[in-house]
Amino acid sequence: DFIASLLGILLVSPILCIVALLIKIDSKGPIFIKQKRIGKNGAPFYMLKFRSMVANAEQLKDALIDKNEAEGPIFKIKNDPRITRVGRFIRKYSIDELPQLFNVLAGQMSLIGPRPPLPNEVAQYTDYQWRRFDVRPGITGLWQVSGRSNLPFDEWVKLDIYYIEHWSLSLEFKI
Repeated sequence: DFIASLLGILLVSPILCIVALLIKIDSKGPIFIKQKRIGKNGAPFYMLKFRSMVANAEQLKDALIDKNEAEGPIFKIKNDPRITRVGRFIRKYSIDELPQLFNVLAGQMSLIGPRPPLPNEVAQYTDYQWRRFDVRPGITGLWQVSGRSNLPFDEWVKLDIYYIEHWSLSLEFKI
């Protein structure tokens, strides 16, 4: 993970610079966001992402809660009005996730593993769902390559636990 993330950062650094500039031109606010997430064994950490929403997105969330299209403890709106023009593009191609290579470099995340959830989501987890914290969270994982956000939350959890219980190098390379 350390070597791959270091090489990844070096390879994508021109993209990181271009995206940072586009975000700054497109909307007011910071280029990156640091979100508190829950990692291995329930340990909190701050995950880096390119900002893809308006700067006050969290404050606007309460007004949109009735439009939540996801089941379980997650919040998703297909055409979220808080997403910026550049944000729509970088989300479509998962470019907003590239800064997480720095989290991998710091040992907080892995390249592949369950996605790290928000603390308010974890507060609603069952014991079974807590199994997701048996490994370091990843930038991508089995459920992301199996259907992304089109899968219900229960399916995410099943795929994450399958990954944990059946981990192998061949599964890593498939993902």
